Amino acid sequence: MIGEELQQRARARVDELPGASLEHPFGPDWEVFKVRDKVFMLMTDVTGEPIVILKTDPEDGKALQEQHDDITPGYHMNKKHWITLHPSGDLQTQLIDDLVTDSYLLVVENLPHAKRPVDPATFGRDNR
Repeated sequence: MIGEELQQRARARVDELPGASLEHPFGPDWEVFKVRDKVFMLMTDVTGEPIVILKTDPEDGKALQEQHDDITPGYHMNKKHWITLHPSGDLQTQLIDDLVTDSYLLVVENLPHAKRPVDPATFGRDNR
């Protein structure tokens, strides 16, 4: 998947997530996606290629990095809790959708119950 396609796919998945919003707090070169003011995805091409940075469970992130050359520790983020998706040909659309959704749900799980736009225990689980 080429860079623009990677970012377009991730952006399209975010559009399906309740309560997700886009901001540019670091300037026009960074797209920062939040749910209830908490970051769950970043996109930029300041590295010379269009990348997507996502929150992840540490064990899942480690396994993903071992399985995919296109997944590395989070660029400019905590390397244990964030991963970077790089464009190439290896990452499938379903994997990108799942990783974006998982990142979103990791953030939602840590929100107070009253602020959660979805139930993280059930959201998106029926169509996997």
